[in-house]
Amino acid sequence: MSLTSELVRLIRARRVGEDDLERAALFVVDTLACAVGARDTAPARAIAAVAPWGTGDIGRQAFHFGGLAHILELDDLHRTSVTHPGTVIIPAAAALAETGGADGRAFLTAVLHGYEACCRIGNAVGKAHYRVWHNTATCGPFGAAMAAAHLIGLDDERTVWALGNAGTQASGLWEFLAAGAMSKHLHTARAAESGVLAALLAREGFTGPASILEGEKGFFVGLCPDPDPEAVLADPAAPWQLALTSIKPWPCCRHTHPAIDAAIALHGRIAGRLIADVAIGTYRAGIDVCDRPKPREPYGAKFSLQHCVAAALADGKVVQASFEAEARERLADLRARTALALDEAVNAGYPGAWGAKVAVTLAGGERLEEVRAVCKGDPDYPLTREELSEKALDLFALGGVARAEAGRTIDAVYAMAKGAPVAQLFSQCFTGPAGRASAAAM
Repeated sequence: MSLTSELVRLIRARRVGEDDLERAALFVVDTLACAVGARDTAPARAIAAVAPWGTGDIGRQAFHFGGLAHILELDDLHRTSVTHPGTVIIPAAAALAETGGADGRAFLTAVLHGYEACCRIGNAVGKAHYRVWHNTATCGPFGAAMAAAHLIGLDDERTVWALGNAGTQASGLWEFLAAGAMSKHLHTARAAESGVLAALLAREGFTGPASILEGEKGFFVGLCPDPDPEAVLADPAAPWQLALTSIKPWPCCRHTHPAIDAAIALHGRIAGRLIADVAIGTYRAGIDVCDRPKPREPYGAKFSLQHCVAAALADGKVVQASFEAEARERLADLRARTALALDEAVNAGYPGAWGAKVAVTLAGGERLEEVRAVCKGDPDYPLTREELSEKALDLFALGGVARAEAGRTIDAVYAMAKGAPVAQLFSQCFTGPAGRASAAAM
């Protein structure tokens, strides 16, 4: 039996409890809010012009939602797979659930299934994959296809076909970072759409390779220098992978978050005293992606450990404004005195633990240090439902949605765990007055 076939059986054999559905609803709220909050950005306007929601094209609707959800860098993160599963799986499931009139429990179950497939395959790609490939883009199509398969009622054989054809569409390169290009949002958009198309094709009898993962010309051989295929099926009794996923409190690359958390703690200890220099110790992937001492635009600043730590040390917080021109200029001197290096102890824990060490030397010579193995928003230190709802309300406001209306939308998502219908909830978010205004501004 192929790995894909065994993965489908493993996922479908798992019990879905009430707490699982309620937790899935939290992630839907978070992902939807991230997308709505991004509606008036330049990448979102481009996506809306090319792939508007509401055309009846399910794949394009998944593309629309998936692209928007990744723009603000506030979307969720699964640590061991190094994926942002919500930006791919939830848009795919949302487009199909709304079109098919699914009830909330079926939709949320599909979300759980999608996270499981995406993250388990991501757990197996090995560390070297991430040096060139964006794991969310390569592993995401599998998750989107798995979620879609549940919603359209594919049997196991056709689900395997869907995953096979999702895998052959895997792509997404990190080269966009060199120029600060918008391609990262295309990664999540295409991953969501690819999974939907693969499932819909499978329903029509369009076959796909069962050995897409482990085959001689398959995913692991083609994209993964150091894969661990056994990780796909490892620990079948573990919690749902969704429960092992982090939710971001700060709007920047997740690799910066442990250092931000440490720096915020140091901000309180420094109490306004002058900083002579800063040393950040991190893991290899953090350096590969976030060593940017002189970011020239907001997106580059969001991928700069030096900038994020400088903002946290200086201001005690990191918000959207922390990446704009004024903040980049104000923090330039502190960034220049911030050194980034590989910390062997921190690196040894990655990707199971995304840690950081931040040390500050004050002008008088005193040295202060904070170390983090986890940070706010991780499963070990989660946001409360109230904190998540407040984050969502702020993002809806950023997207032009009144607080009362946003509150009703959030409540409607939470109600899905009790069986409330999906209805037109996502259409209301993407084609309502604020959404039309953003698209019209293009």
